[in-house]
Amino acid sequence: MSSFLIDAKIDDDRNAHTPIHHQPSTINHLGYDRYKAPLQYPLTLKSETMSTSIPPTSKIKIRPVQFRDLEAIAYWLETFHPEERNAAQSALYRRVQQLRRCYGLLQLLKLFPNPLDNYCSIFVAYQDEHLQGLIQVAPYNKTRSTWRVEQVLVNGNNVTQELLIGHQGIGSQLLRYCFEKIWEARTWVLEVNINEKDTLGLYRQNGFQPLAQTTYWSCSPEILQQLAEKEPDLPNLLPVSNADATLLYQLDCVSMPPLLRQVFDRHIEDFKTGLITYIVEQIQQWLNKTEVVSGYVFEPQRKAAIGYFQLQLCQDGSHPHQAKLTVHPAYTWLYPKLLSQMSGIIQRVPPQSLQLSSADYQPEREEYLEKLGAQRVEHALLMSRSVWHKLRESKPLEALNLPEVLQGLKPARTPIPNPWLKSVLEQSKKDSSHQHRPNSSSRTKNLQEQNHQD
Repeated sequence: MSSFLIDAKIDDDRNAHTPIHHQPSTINHLGYDRYKAPLQYPLTLKSETMSTSIPPTSKIKIRPVQFRDLEAIAYWLETFHPEERNAAQSALYRRVQQLRRCYGLLQLLKLFPNPLDNYCSIFVAYQDEHLQGLIQVAPYNKTRSTWRVEQVLVNGNNVTQELLIGHQGIGSQLLRYCFEKIWEARTWVLEVNINEKDTLGLYRQNGFQPLAQTTYWSCSPEILQQLAEKEPDLPNLLPVSNADATLLYQLDCVSMPPLLRQVFDRHIEDFKTGLITYIVEQIQQWLNKTEVVSGYVFEPQRKAAIGYFQLQLCQDGSHPHQAKLTVHPAYTWLYPKLLSQMSGIIQRVPPQSLQLSSADYQPEREEYLEKLGAQRVEHALLMSRSVWHKLRESKPLEALNLPEVLQGLKPARTPIPNPWLKSVLEQSKKDSSHQHRPNSSSRTKNLQEQNHQD
């Protein structure tokens, strides 16, 4: 989930004129000079800070992440206790640690087409040789037409709201840098917590519009154990392979509204796994001590997939299990059976909770999870931004002065054709009249034939 971090260390003289009220800190103030310890965003600013201008400083420079930046990013994330990080921060911390170990190899692989080409899609913002923020993005589909903003982190040395939400803010500059540099992206998507009002304001300021609401649920180990005792009746549960990509693509299309289907822009190739991608995923599972199990339910009469699940198991019990669930809208009775099937698989690893999500266009899933006793963990808003917003950002329609433009296109006087064009038009007019008017001899002949018949 996207989140913003604000620096906890602020100059004393600036604090005296700009008071700040925030929630109690959940981290330790380490007082590190080079990499400042951030507080979790959002902070509540008083009204006088809204109009404070950013002091004149050097221009912010944004570039792709380099090896020397990984130490600063790791320090940012280490200031949080592991239990206090959200899923995106935990995933970024693990990725940074992996990058520090194999950064040279990944740079070498960039010389060739490979599935790890976007593994380092992180961009950092520097000002006065100090790291001020970063943005992490990733392609959402294989055609790279839709990209996802994983998260934005901001290390605010200034307490002004403009630093975060204004057009010149670090958050806006990081977003717009990606919009301009990643030219193949036609649509951008992201998820943000609905309680982070300032974060929502930042994304709305940069052209993102809401698509759907997502609720994240957590099923306790006790609930999973009760579900595992029920034997699911799924005779047509099959393992997933590349040969089933068409069935899974059709299920994915029918399970979501048309607008989301257009935004995600997924195709059959997105449901296939190449050999290199499979090897990379197996290595990642070995490093992260996870295991992925997937399956789908086949309907023989309709010859279609009506249910699908993907379960990511934590083998050492250090973090919750993750599940992705897709069910055909006409077969919602599959929810209890698929959850019982996943609960039975989870019983062979150390006990841990199961996390899964539901959207506002899936009321049957939310109703079943509430009846089951699952706990609501987070409410998020799915947002998207189209590439066509660039036209409005660069110059609004009101600034184009369309009446003046159209007035300039009108001819100054009535157009007069030249003699050659006039003669050509007259000759074509005569030819057309001769073609439509029948000849006198032909009319006489037709009359004679009619009299002879009479």
